[in-house]
Amino acid sequence: MERKLYPKLPEDVMLIKELAGMYGASGDEKVVREYISEKIKPHVDEVHVDHSGNLVAHHKGKGQKVMLAAHMDEIGLMVEEITEDGYIKFSTVGGISGETLLSQQVHIKGNKGIVHGVISYELLHTDAETEEFPEIKEMYVDVGAKSRKEVEDAGICVGNYIIPRRAFATLINKDIISGKALDDRVGCAMLIELAKRLKKSKKDIYFVFTVQEEVGLYGAKAAMYEITPDWGIAVDATNSEDFNSDKKGIGRGPCITVKDSELIANKELVEQFVRVAKRHKIPYQLEVTELGSTDALAMAISKGGIPATAISFPVRNIHSTISIANMKDVRNGIKLITYGVEEIKLK
Repeated sequence: MERKLYPKLPEDVMLIKELAGMYGASGDEKVVREYISEKIKPHVDEVHVDHSGNLVAHHKGKGQKVMLAAHMDEIGLMVEEITEDGYIKFSTVGGISGETLLSQQVHIKGNKGIVHGVISYELLHTDAETEEFPEIKEMYVDVGAKSRKEVEDAGICVGNYIIPRRAFATLINKDIISGKALDDRVGCAMLIELAKRLKKSKKDIYFVFTVQEEVGLYGAKAAMYEITPDWGIAVDATNSEDFNSDKKGIGRGPCITVKDSELIANKELVEQFVRVAKRHKIPYQLEVTELGSTDALAMAISKGGIPATAISFPVRNIHSTISIANMKDVRNGIKLITYGVEEIKLK
């Protein structure tokens, strides 16, 4: 039988598809926040937006206060300059890989609505040969205009957000998903599911959907001062290293961070999560890396700091315009955190 081009997606995959399809670069998370708010309200006691723009959902309980954080923002671009001949120079928002940008279609969120464009640079424009990959500062967005005035008349100005256009899809294996903004809309979907599963928990749990993680972990730092949790977990993406390698990779279980580029995770918390994983026969990977960091760092150092680590799902092509992840890691990550929140006790 011929494989259906667009098979019906499971409910959890559909939620990720909807979240990933939204445009919400750092500092522009409103649409994502409003969507998550409606999804999570039935499963918690209180929901509010703090002064930084974080969405904070509280499940009231007793004992230690636990903070689970996933960031709403995605990497993107921003209009930096409009040239006299109508080309748009841009600045990066977060750590987006330049090699993934050329010839990409983009949405520009102009003041009069969405304008479509294509990323190019001079030698690609003219089909000239080149031996070196261009720097981002050499690239521009072509919206088909002939002058700066034409661009401005379309409602585009300095400071407008630019987001690559990418379609969500499952690959040959239906559990393998691909799309933009999997980092960290998958984590946001995980928090929504965790709120459902922990609805009857006696623990005091804060589900925090943070802003501006990609540019400096700012949302999580601010949330720490309001919530003052006893321990915390960042639910995030991490880079997969499984290309011809036995290192961490997709389908091998969620990653428990021991160390990243800036954080050495709380040893006792890591050990307890490992025990939880073994007790419930959940596959897991221990992560030691020199790349990146997460909202766990903000928790560990803000307002005196708390025990923190990250539970992450591996992603191929992280920080590009489209990434790949495995739903088995997502589902096992939800199990690990659910059991961990209920069973872990820190002194």
